[in-house]
Amino acid sequence: MVEDLPELHTQALEHTRALIAGIGDQRWHDPTPCTEWDVRQLVNHIVAENLWVRPLVDGQTIEEVGSRFDGDQLGDDPLGAYDRSAAEAAAAFREPGAMERPVAVSYGPVPGAVFAGHRLVDVVVHGWDVARATGQDTRIDPRLVEACYADVEPQADALAASGYFGTRVPVPDDADLQTKLLALLGRRA
Repeated sequence: MVEDLPELHTQALEHTRALIAGIGDQRWHDPTPCTEWDVRQLVNHIVAENLWVRPLVDGQTIEEVGSRFDGDQLGDDPLGAYDRSAAEAAAAFREPGAMERPVAVSYGPVPGAVFAGHRLVDVVVHGWDVARATGQDTRIDPRLVEACYADVEPQADALAASGYFGTRVPVPDDADLQTKLLALLGRRA
């Protein structure tokens, strides 16, 4: 487990927030590296996934949460919706025992630390997707890259088989770690 996963998750949320705040008014319907979503749909996905954290960490099942977070979560204030969802997700992971508590996710009950690691990766990589789609700086804090790579690399084959990520992109052995991370998840840096 990464030494302070809740803190790294919070840093990832802050990094992605800055990118969402930087989306220009005319960029919300631009395409993204996630070909099924435009920028607004991608941000909506990030917000919805943040909203799932609290009930799952609190012990609810996917069935109990149901369709609560389906549809538009952004309304007329996408950044405000992101801020609320990020604060709630960060607080859930910071609670005493949250990293050890079993969490019922789609891939089985896992310790909270496993779920938090996957949320960290999701927030960081989708932040990169937002940056790439909207012409912003795509550099990721090296500490976040290291934590994400440590989470993703041992599971690379399973993640590729899941269909949730693009096909792994070949990169040279001497590529930097951010490029390797993104390539594992089907993104071209």
